[in-house]
Amino acid sequence: MQICVNIYGRSPTAQQGIAVVGPLRLPCALGRGGRRALKREGDGATPIGVWPIRGVLYRADRVKRPTTGLTVAAIRPHDGWCDDPRDRNYNRLVALPYPAGHEVLWRDDHLYDLVVVLGYNDVPRSRSRGSAIFMHLAAPGFTPTEGCIAFREADLRKLLAAAGPGAAVRVTV
Repeated sequence: MQICVNIYGRSPTAQQGIAVVGPLRLPCALGRGGRRALKREGDGATPIGVWPIRGVLYRADRVKRPTTGLTVAAIRPHDGWCDDPRDRNYNRLVALPYPAGHEVLWRDDHLYDLVVVLGYNDVPRSRSRGSAIFMHLAAPGFTPTEGCIAFREADLRKLLAAAGPGAAVRVTV
């Protein structure tokens, strides 16, 4: 099953969009850099293309386990994601503390209480092509992300309930 993300407006610089899954049409926030076919680390863009869903992470101390046919794991306080293109674990889950640049998955805000890991730049990984491209919870007002796709919790749960093995996300121009 594919989750198709289409964008409000006609501009590739749009920072909000609509996810279309069957009859569902769900609002989402996109990267502050709009959408780009040639993503670079730190550009804030959501990459255009089709990205397989690798699995789901969630904060068990804050939200209930999502209902989905995908692989699900709880985020732990020492989980991080390497975003340093020079590191051998670039664009991979790492244990904290970690010596190279990284994101902390156990965040104080609620954005990563529910995270869908997308298979962007992971097999093979290309240095500086972007890392940590997720679907996660939206900030108030659907403010732009750093390149991810963000939803209201109820909407992300609807998407996950419809997803199973082989699911992918398609980000369009």
